[in-house]
Amino acid sequence: MASFISTLLFLATVMGGASPAVSQTSEPTEPTCYDWGESREAAVSVLEGEAGWLSCPLFSHPSVYNYTSTQSAGHNLVWYHVPENQDMEQPLSNSPRLSKDKDRVWLQPADRADAGQYICMLRNKSSCSKIAMRLRVLRRDEVVRSTDCEPPVAVAPTHVVMELQKGKKLECPDLQEAIKMSNTTPTVTWVHVMPKQCSPYSTWNSDREQKGSSLQFHVMLDSYQGFYFCIVHYQRNGKALNFTRSINVTAVYPSNVSKDPQILRPSGHQVITVKPDTEVRLVCEALFPVLLDSPSWDIWWTVDGKTLDKLADHHRFSQSTRVVKYDYGDQNVENILLIQNLQSEDVNREFTCMARNQRGQDSRRAQLELEVSLPSVELGCGLGVTLVLMLLLFVVYHVFWLELLLIYRSWFGTDERHTDDKEYDVYISYARNSEDETFVLSTLRRVLENELGYSVCIFDRDSLPGGTITDETLSFVARSRRLLVVVSPGYASQGSQALLELKAGIDGMALGGHLRVILVQYKPVRREGWVRELRRARVALALVRWKGDKSKELSSRFWKRLRVELPVRRVSTRGEEEEEEEEEEEREQEVALKRLHSQNSTNSQTGLISNTVKDPQKVLNSAA
Repeated sequence: MASFISTLLFLATVMGGASPAVSQTSEPTEPTCYDWGESREAAVSVLEGEAGWLSCPLFSHPSVYNYTSTQSAGHNLVWYHVPENQDMEQPLSNSPRLSKDKDRVWLQPADRADAGQYICMLRNKSSCSKIAMRLRVLRRDEVVRSTDCEPPVAVAPTHVVMELQKGKKLECPDLQEAIKMSNTTPTVTWVHVMPKQCSPYSTWNSDREQKGSSLQFHVMLDSYQGFYFCIVHYQRNGKALNFTRSINVTAVYPSNVSKDPQILRPSGHQVITVKPDTEVRLVCEALFPVLLDSPSWDIWWTVDGKTLDKLADHHRFSQSTRVVKYDYGDQNVENILLIQNLQSEDVNREFTCMARNQRGQDSRRAQLELEVSLPSVELGCGLGVTLVLMLLLFVVYHVFWLELLLIYRSWFGTDERHTDDKEYDVYISYARNSEDETFVLSTLRRVLENELGYSVCIFDRDSLPGGTITDETLSFVARSRRLLVVVSPGYASQGSQALLELKAGIDGMALGGHLRVILVQYKPVRREGWVRELRRARVALALVRWKGDKSKELSSRFWKRLRVELPVRRVSTRGEEEEEEEEEEEREQEVALKRLHSQNSTNSQTGLISNTVKDPQKVLNSAA
C-alpha cells in the first residue's frame, strides 16, 4: 500500500502538483478514491465527422501505471461521460460509434453529442484513482484557418525543421494509431499549402515524391516551406474512417556553415556617450546560427565580470531580451541593459555582453565616456545677442551706408593728390545756358570749392584767351581727376561743347587713364533725348540725381552720394592742414597770374581772340 501511495504522489507531480480530492462513499466497505481532477494536457479536440480517440491520462507515464500490470493486479478501468452542460456522470458503454479498447476510447467517427468531460477510473477492492479530461468536437466552420483552401484540422500542427539543399522524410502523425484500429492498410493523401498563397499542391516532382504513406524530400528549397496536410483513410468494422493532421515545415541553413554565435553590436571601436544622473540603454545584438541538435542559446550582460544579480547596486541594473530577426533558423537576438541613474564612476566600469550556444561563445565590451556638457543657457544668450547685433548692424548699414562709406574713405582711403600729377579734382561739363550755368556756378562750384575743399575747373572761367577750344578742352579734361557732367535737356544738343567734353572723358576712361566720369542729373531727360554718348555713359557710370530743395543742404543724400564718387579727402592732422592751405594759396596765386597775363595779352593783341574762338560744331567735327 505504501508503494501505491508514493506512486499516486508522483502522479500528482506529473499532473501539475494538484492535490487529490479524497472521496469516500457512505458505505464503509467502499475503498478510498483519489480524484486528480481534470488534466489540461490530456484535452482532445476532434473534427466532427472524423475519427478520434481518448487515452486515459493515468497511463501516460508507463513507469507509474501500466495497463497490463494493473489488470494482472486486479485493477479495473471504468469510463464515465459527463455531457456538455450536465453534471451527471454516465457510465460509458460500447456502441457502433464508441468503443473501448484497453486504455482508450475510440470515436468512429466523432459526433457533437460526444463532447464533454470523460473520466477514467482505475480501481480494485482496496484503492481507487480517477482523472478527467475534456473532449471538444468542432464543426468545420469553427476551425481557424489562415486560408480557405486549407483543410480543417482540429489537432495542433507538428513542427518540422529541414536543412536547405538536403533531404528528409515526412511521416503523417498518428498514422500508427490508424494502423492498430484498421482492418485494412491505411492510405494517406498529402497536400501542401504555401505561405500567403491559396494554392494546394498535391502533384510532386523529382525533389519531392510520395513513397507509400510518407512524403520524401530529396532536396529542400525555400519554396517548399509551409503547411503540409496528411489525410489518413482506413476501414474499421466496415466503416470508412479518416482524420487529418498538419505539419508546419520550415527551412533552415545547413549544418555545414559556422554555428558559433557572433556579437554584432556594440562594435569594437564604438564609444557610447552618456550623461550622469540619466537613464542609459546599452544595446547588445548577437547572431545565433540554427542548431538542430541543441537549439538553446543565451545572451546576457556582465558588469566588472559579474552578473547583475551579484552586484552590490543591482537595483540600478536590469536587462531584457527579444528576437529581432529570424532568417532560416538563424536568429538576431537583442539584449538591452538598462542603467538607472548613471553615476560618473560607472564610466570606469567594464560592461561586457556575452553570447553563448552549444558550439561556442562571443563577448564584446561597451566603451562609455561622459558627454562634455556645454553651457546651453550661455550659448543661447550669446547666440541671441549675436543675432541681434547682426540685425542691428544690417539695419545701420542699410540706412547709413553712405555715411559709413564716407567715414571709411576719410580715414583709410588714398588721397589721389599724392599719387598723380593732376591739377584739378573736378572738371564740370554743362550746357551753356543761363539756368544750368547758374546751378553750376552758384551751387556746385561754391560747395565743392568752399565747403568740400576740391579744386574745380570750369572752362568758361579758367580757360585763357588765345588757344583753341578743342585743345583747351582736352587739356583741362586730361589734367582733372573727375569729369562731372551735369545732365539736363539742353545738354543733349548736338554740336555743343558739352558733348565734346563728355566724349573726351569717355575716351580717357577707355584708354585706361585715371579719369572717372560722374553724371549729375540736374533735370530729368526723356529717353529719346539721350544721345549715343549719354546712353553709353548712363549704362556704365554712376548717376547722382539733384532733387531741388531736398538736395541743397550739405547733409543731403545728393552731396553724400557725390562725395563717394569724388576723390578722397582724408582726415588730416594740423600740420597737414597748414601745408594744404599753403599749397592752395600758391595755386590761387598762380591762377591769378595767368589771368593777369591773359588780360594783358588781350589788350595788346585785339585781333587774336577772334581768330582762336571757333564754331563749336566745327570743333566737335574736327575732334571726331
